Amino acid sequence: MFLGIDVSKNTFDAALIGAGKKPAHKLFSNDADGHAALLIWLNEQGAETVHACLEATGTWAHDLALALQSAGHTVSVVNPARIYAFSKSRLKRTKTDKADALLIAQFCQMHNPPAWTPLSPQVQQLQGLVRRLEHLEEMCLMEENRLASGGICDEVKNSLEEHIAYLQQQIEKTRRQIKEHINQYPDLREQALLLESIPGIGAATAALLLAELGDVALFDNARQVAAFAGLVPRIRESGTSVRGRSRLSKVGSSRLRKSLYFPAITALRFNPLIKSFGLRLSAQGKSKMLIIGAAMRKLLHLAYGVLKSKRPFDPAFAAQNT
Repeated sequence: MFLGIDVSKNTFDAALIGAGKKPAHKLFSNDADGHAALLIWLNEQGAETVHACLEATGTWAHDLALALQSAGHTVSVVNPARIYAFSKSRLKRTKTDKADALLIAQFCQMHNPPAWTPLSPQVQQLQGLVRRLEHLEEMCLMEENRLASGGICDEVKNSLEEHIAYLQQQIEKTRRQIKEHINQYPDLREQALLLESIPGIGAATAALLLAELGDVALFDNARQVAAFAGLVPRIRESGTSVRGRSRLSKVGSSRLRKSLYFPAITALRFNPLIKSFGLRLSAQGKSKMLIIGAAMRKLLHLAYGVLKSKRPFDPAFAAQNT
């Protein structure tokens, strides 16, 4: 049987289909009590094991997915873009939480998405710290922009300066916590050093890659990692008349793409492999943004390579395997 779940902050809608039965639906609270109630409801419906499918909606779905997996059910956490595309293909016009849950269950039944594997506890904690740092830096930049805009009274100026000073303290504290956390676990420390051996990748980028990629053994090849980050090219060609410019698909982790932009620019200057790669593309008349996007993808390929092989970056070896 197939279970589709539409998750929101406080509640989630569940739709159960399959086994020749009429679809069943119920609303639950999105907390520990609601998760337990869902498992009881599934047993009442005669669903001893189900393939449950949820959209990747940040932290709201994590505990629910873990509760289902711990109870012996198969769980898939899919990109919302896939559900949206499936909805369009079926010409769906109704947009309610109940209808969305049923749609997700139908998607699960038809496409059998791969099972979800939760991150290890240490990677989950690292991810939380890295994302907290990202939010603090965004808040600090917003406050600095307000301060620089001018036209504010002294009271507001003082408030902004105090808040910026506080945010900067929290940023430094969180950076220390990230470093201490990585050093606490030998596997994370070894992986971070492997990533930092690649010219263009520093400590901050290495920490984010470890937090967002998780276990690289779950990826079969470097192209899958690039697709996960939305860094594979999207080609627009049709017949003999349509020859659109290739662009990044951007169907994937925006955090990974964002984190690789400036490292790719650095790598185009100082990483011998990526520098020569960029020069070749430039000689072919490729645009600056296309070259940077290609460098981001190449940098991610190299990151996957050192983590998979457990060997530091070697330009000669990397050139033979790319």
